[in-house]
Amino acid sequence: MSFATGLSGLKAASTDLKTTGNNIANANTTGFKKSRAEFADVYASSFGGVPKTQPGSGVRVTEVAQQFTQGNIEFTENSLDLAISGNGFFTLADDVNSPRPTSFTRNGAFQLDKNGFVVDDRGRFLMAYSPNGTTVEEGFSQGVFQPLFIDTSQGLPSATENINTKINLNGSLDVPAVATFDPTNPNSFNNTTSVTVFDSQGNAHTASMYLVKTATPNQWNIHTYVNGRGIEPGGGVTAVGVTPAATPITFTESGILNYVGSAGNTSVDYGPINLSLIDPNIEVDPLSFDIDFLGSTQLSSPFSVNELNQDGLPAGNLTGIDVTSDGVMFARFSNGGSRPLGQVAMARFPNDQGLAKLGDTSWGESAVSGQPVYGAAGANNFGVMQSAALESSNVDLSEQLVRLIIAQQAYQANAQTISTENTITQTILNIR
Repeated sequence: MSFATGLSGLKAASTDLKTTGNNIANANTTGFKKSRAEFADVYASSFGGVPKTQPGSGVRVTEVAQQFTQGNIEFTENSLDLAISGNGFFTLADDVNSPRPTSFTRNGAFQLDKNGFVVDDRGRFLMAYSPNGTTVEEGFSQGVFQPLFIDTSQGLPSATENINTKINLNGSLDVPAVATFDPTNPNSFNNTTSVTVFDSQGNAHTASMYLVKTATPNQWNIHTYVNGRGIEPGGGVTAVGVTPAATPITFTESGILNYVGSAGNTSVDYGPINLSLIDPNIEVDPLSFDIDFLGSTQLSSPFSVNELNQDGLPAGNLTGIDVTSDGVMFARFSNGGSRPLGQVAMARFPNDQGLAKLGDTSWGESAVSGQPVYGAAGANNFGVMQSAALESSNVDLSEQLVRLIIAQQAYQANAQTISTENTITQTILNIR
């Protein structure tokens, strides 16, 4: 027996106690990953190898390996709290101008700094891929990193480009009693409907459609107005009191929409409309939109508007942030619009246990971990993302308390081997 053997056991047991104690201390740390002390036996070898009678020289700590198992997902009320369910890490940068991430974490407790950047509690910037346009369909520039920034200014307006309307015209109605159409005379038309449209500055305008049944079977005429002024296909604006040219809408004998304007069309294009001719107090881009009647019918039932919507937006204020399961962050505005701000960049490694421990529940790339593979949530072996949620520590307290007892017993047993060695040594020294 050797004092060195017992001492190595004490050191190993002490490391196990410290590792277990650290796990217990971080049982409530968001994104924390528990560690496990790993050991190997030690033999004093010679040129000829280890003799069969060699009892061993003790134990050594080979690694304190972190276990990257999934922690529980706990929901919060902060939309900037993010959790990953599955593989991958959030990517962080220490500097706002950093071209690439410098650290990686599973702690998704993010917030806004004074400049509108999304940061963690240490002020490190959450990295994202920039949007290629104003819609998700246009994609994101994966591989080109930028700090995720939330602009709290007003959402820009969007001019109306499309009006979709699905109506039913009562085929059993008579031709209006007054033959000459006049928007101020309800006896000169059968039905009317209106929708609010927006120009390039977000000003609201009323687009009205008057529908007049003609003497031609299954044919109606459409007269369109904006703010009470007649408009015509091609952008014409009629003078005050002048009726705009009619656009025919026809149906088949079974009441299905046949065409609008000319054969083969289900929509009619208006514009570019010079709105200053209608309202001299505004100076905006010309308004151009189409009205699509696809799905409209002529049946022997009361007039009904089954669908009427348009794609323009007024200016709006930021009302909230949404994050999808694939990490796309949207800004929501009071005008009902939304805009993608970026897609949260994620990273994974060939060997997670080889990552360098940086503290604050973050890790760094090392020669052992391998180079990071970047991507987005929900694709290429990456986990999905959950907004308003955090991943809790993966420490099981019951398990760690048992390991604490085992480590304590190992420490006491190794201390006993040293005590026994000391007794034997004293016995030898006391021989006379």
